[in-house]
Amino acid sequence: MGRRSKEERRKILGEELSKHPFFTDDELAEKYKVSVSTIRLDRGELGIPELRKRTRAVAQEAYSTLQSLDYQELIGDLLELVIGERACSELVIDESMVLTKARVARGHYLFAQANSLAIALVDAPMALTGSVKLKFLRPVQLGEVVVAVGKVLKRKQNKYWVQVSVHVGTEEVLQGDWVLFALNGSDVREMEVE
Repeated sequence: MGRRSKEERRKILGEELSKHPFFTDDELAEKYKVSVSTIRLDRGELGIPELRKRTRAVAQEAYSTLQSLDYQELIGDLLELVIGERACSELVIDESMVLTKARVARGHYLFAQANSLAIALVDAPMALTGSVKLKFLRPVQLGEVVVAVGKVLKRKQNKYWVQVSVHVGTEEVLQGDWVLFALNGSDVREMEVE
């Protein structure tokens, strides 16, 4: 962004943050070869809040679109949700989630984050996991921030194929392919009878 007029630089910054609201000021400064204070001034002039406020606003919008599960059933903090397309959540690994001796995250927490994100992508009042093909690629340490990104690959009637990739920074730590079933209330009652 260096060597551009102030107006042009701010226009580019505004477009970038509307597409990618989770960029930090440091990342933007590095990307556009300007100082962090320049990015902060430009953001202020454009009326674009700091990262925490942008994240909170995006998350509130995402939570309002949840259908297939209650917000309390979602593991991690929902950052983005476009039902039937893509979703993203974040989970900070705390003391209660790690194995005492190894100090690494228990696998069921990582699975629960990815599974609940996959279910959130289903466009129905309820959804069930049919099958999962999963690979744990490396242990996750205490204090690491785990970001799960899910996308719907295919949908046929009430069946969804969803791929979830879980990262710590740029390193993938878990990947999985889900087959999920969309259900309405009567589907569940019929299953109980059988």
